[in-house]
Amino acid sequence: MVPRIAPPLRTDTDAGRDRPRQSAQDRPRHGSTAAVTNPDQITGSLADRAADLALRGLIGSARRLPYAARVRLMGAVLARGIAPLAGYRKRAETHLALIYPDMETADRRRLARACCDNFGRTLIENYCWRDLAIHLAGTLPTGPGVAALEQAAAAKRPVIFATGHFGNHEAPRQVLTGLGYDIGGLYRPMQNAFFNAHYARTMTSWGGPVFAQGRQGTMGFVRHLRGGGMGTLLFDVAANGPAIPFMGQPAHTATSIADIALRTDALVIPYYGLRQPDGLSFAVVLDAPIDTGTPLAMMQALTASLERQIAANPAQWFWVHRRWKPRTGS
Repeated sequence: MVPRIAPPLRTDTDAGRDRPRQSAQDRPRHGSTAAVTNPDQITGSLADRAADLALRGLIGSARRLPYAARVRLMGAVLARGIAPLAGYRKRAETHLALIYPDMETADRRRLARACCDNFGRTLIENYCWRDLAIHLAGTLPTGPGVAALEQAAAAKRPVIFATGHFGNHEAPRQVLTGLGYDIGGLYRPMQNAFFNAHYARTMTSWGGPVFAQGRQGTMGFVRHLRGGGMGTLLFDVAANGPAIPFMGQPAHTATSIADIALRTDALVIPYYGLRQPDGLSFAVVLDAPIDTGTPLAMMQALTASLERQIAANPAQWFWVHRRWKPRTGS
């Protein structure tokens, strides 16, 4: 059975900002290999430093607002300000035209704006992870993967949760953590080292052990799974690997999830955090587990699962990704 849902975290309010008292669920977990760099030791370009300072200022200002207001603000700022200037919205429209060539231009623009709005909301939600946990308290997962997860947990079988940049990809981990599951992960460090310093702190501040992508991090993640652990991985980014059709176009896809699952006998469950019409709450869906097979067949099944979610809610996928760019290797 799924453990009882944890009670909502208590908060102290100061100057409009919720400051939850840290519970055992919140405290940083041991075993994380994601390095948190001393800001004084970071090197990078002046442009990287300026971009980081601007983002820190934006996030810091938004966090002074009540939760709902800050989420809406960040969505609007990304969609109407940053995304057009940075070229994100144009790139999203280009990718939408590739996949939906018959779609009206106005509809592509609307979806691109909605995609960037979701991006901004997700960014601030995940930086304010304590407040997100409070907001998600009481949310229960649904779908055919729930029963499979209960059985795997009872048998102490490893579980890999596979997802994409859809809705808020951290919402399912938040909800399952609130239910008592200890879920780690493997993440890709940001190219901007200044930004990565606080991004890494955020990634490793809650839940199970989170490992930075790379040989050492992957080894740590595999050891975590072999001990009966659970972890989450995103797979919808361009990577060296087979070209798997994704929404009708070939997309090079890493087989890491399948490779690790086969090495550790882990159950692979696709899961998603689907943003609801209010823009603030989520439905957490655990899809049916992926059948064990060849790495290619398993990744094709994962891709099909994500495609179904995008077809139903295209504005919630991150169309800014250069998902279909050519890669070497197969």
